[in-house]
Amino acid sequence: MLEHDIWWQVYPLGALGAPIRGDHGAPAHRLRDLDAWLDYVVELGCNGILLNPIFESVSHGYDTLDHYKIDGRLGDDADFDHLIAECRARGLQVILDGVFNHVARTHPMVTEQPGLVAFDGGRPRAWEGHDSLVELDHANPLVVDLVADIMLHWLRRGISGWRLDVAYAVPAAFWRDVTATVRGEFPEAIFIGEVIHGDYARFIEESTLTTLTQYELWKGIWSSLKEENLWELAHAIVRHNDFCRGFTPQTFIGNHDVTRIATLVGPELARIAVYILMSLPGVPSVYYGDEQGFAGTKREQSGGDDEVRPALPATPAEFSRLGAATYADYRGAIAFRRRHPWLAGAEVEVLHKDNLCLLYRVTAGDRWCEVRVDLAHPSISVVADDEATGTR
Repeated sequence: MLEHDIWWQVYPLGALGAPIRGDHGAPAHRLRDLDAWLDYVVELGCNGILLNPIFESVSHGYDTLDHYKIDGRLGDDADFDHLIAECRARGLQVILDGVFNHVARTHPMVTEQPGLVAFDGGRPRAWEGHDSLVELDHANPLVVDLVADIMLHWLRRGISGWRLDVAYAVPAAFWRDVTATVRGEFPEAIFIGEVIHGDYARFIEESTLTTLTQYELWKGIWSSLKEENLWELAHAIVRHNDFCRGFTPQTFIGNHDVTRIATLVGPELARIAVYILMSLPGVPSVYYGDEQGFAGTKREQSGGDDEVRPALPATPAEFSRLGAATYADYRGAIAFRRRHPWLAGAEVEVLHKDNLCLLYRVTAGDRWCEVRVDLAHPSISVVADDEATGTR
């Protein structure tokens, strides 16, 4: 089902310049500003947009106030319907970010319907020490019904699926029950669980989600390039291959929660990283701006996400020419993946490994490609049964 999917992930509140903290100002129709980026997404080679939170919230979008309402900083229902229509006209699917582990402490479920949230010692339970966020009571059948209803509401409005925020913090059985209801009406709906570590295969089996975020591979890619230790990447690839026997992981080298790949490894190695990503099994995503070499550091402090969630220019034409080389490599790597969709469900074998050189082979039936990463003279070559590409 995911064989042809490559998603462009964007954090709308940041990318469209909405105020995150303090006074939000008057409602604005910023969601329509994404129109200027849809052709760009297609030209990059992606066929879907993964939107981080767009629902009414207190600040950053993960402190939801109303799952049925578009955030006033982004627009309204008409703006959303317009976006869906424009995406459909270009063959782009849309996936929304569903925050169903917790809600804002000022959400009506906390203040008016406390039976839907979890309690500790007579007080609504804060999520991981964040006092502004309250966990839902996932053992309550009414919460199962509520989340299924929210999902169905937006699927009926034209989306293709859901990214499930902090899915790892929610019992797998809860996701199983919710998705069973939703699939009754939308059997092809996509469910991407955010899982940082743990037993991926078991979580997929118990939750019945479509896929999970492959953080182990993300870590293996950037860390091995940064530290010139390709043994680590080889280990991550072997683990990744094991996961792929049970499901198709969601793969990435950047997202809204981590330091930018160009900051972690530098622009030259970041261009190698995208070829690694696009040559391995999985369903890959590109975080907005990474394809232009955006830099930014994730910090564990108030406002620590701001650098990795910046505003986009008004149009792609306003990008700096400094990102042109990175953009060319992203387009090349994505184009290679587009021409070889079989890579999504392939097998991987590591043929050679040392600190500075790694060779692996990806196969599916009689199709194959071999990838050579060389850190002594930083480059990557990707040779398939029918073509060759890579950085020089």
